[in-house]
Amino acid sequence: MSSMLARPVTTSASIAVFFGVLWMASAEVAQDRADVAQDRPAGMAVSKAELLAMTPLWKGERYADGRPKFPDHLLQRMKAMSIEDAWELLRKYGYHNQFEGGWKILHKDKPFVGRALTAAYLPGRPDLDEHILRTGKAETRIGRPNSWPIDMLQKGDVYVADGFGKVIDGTLMGDNLGTAIYARSGTGVVFHAGARDLEGLLRIDGFNAFVRDWDPSEIKGMVLTSINRPIRIGRAVVLPGDVILAKQEGVLAIPVHLAEEVVVTGEIIAIKDEFGHLRLRERVYTPGQIDSPWTDEIKADFFRWYKARKNNPSIPLEEIEKHL
Repeated sequence: MSSMLARPVTTSASIAVFFGVLWMASAEVAQDRADVAQDRPAGMAVSKAELLAMTPLWKGERYADGRPKFPDHLLQRMKAMSIEDAWELLRKYGYHNQFEGGWKILHKDKPFVGRALTAAYLPGRPDLDEHILRTGKAETRIGRPNSWPIDMLQKGDVYVADGFGKVIDGTLMGDNLGTAIYARSGTGVVFHAGARDLEGLLRIDGFNAFVRDWDPSEIKGMVLTSINRPIRIGRAVVLPGDVILAKQEGVLAIPVHLAEEVVVTGEIIAIKDEFGHLRLRERVYTPGQIDSPWTDEIKADFFRWYKARKNNPSIPLEEIEKHL
């Protein structure tokens, strides 16, 4: 009888030992994977997994590397937005560090928009320089490091680089790289650094550049440290995939998940302003009436005018009314 009772105890003990061994084996495998991940070189560009984790609020299309891809048709509409209207909406959502001004601009009368591809530079130091060159060689990157971000540009991208404000020996491009940038992106650059070959850059039809200043020196004493990671441009924080709106006032980095709302809101505000300015010139309403919440009478007047207006955007009237 006692031997029969002992068997379940032995079996239970065996099962416990089995699962204990299995748990320890699983823990060892998990630790090995963590050690491998920790030891794996990060590389010059951010990983797809990190890009996805960095921009979880974006639910739309992405590039193969994980960078958000804001739609082309909305990018074209974004170009008509005012910096002030877009900035005001971003502040509403708590994004207070998205604008930077004080640029030298290649063509002040040619605004541009695009998706940010970011790069960061640091002052050079020999051991770090060698590490970056080894990393680039292992990743089969071609040429000098300041050309590597250019090789990754897609149509509609804007190359945004933090060169820590360096101008003398901080020229991130001349007309050769400028030509390559425009051939790949069709837009322009935003460099918290210098640029050279102004006359040559002016000959690149359609290209634009926002830089800290122009200087004849060549790049020296700088090292590229990352591609497509968060960077700081003056007081603006830029993430890869942000929508860049570059106008005379300066540069606005719009978080991609808010960009469509910026477009729609900006178009409504522009139409509202168009109506308001017209009625002010006609002296139908006073400035106090136009700048205050509109009465039902003014709203009715607006919608009569709007229905007769040509080339209206495809925005529901209910959405427009929310902003009156």
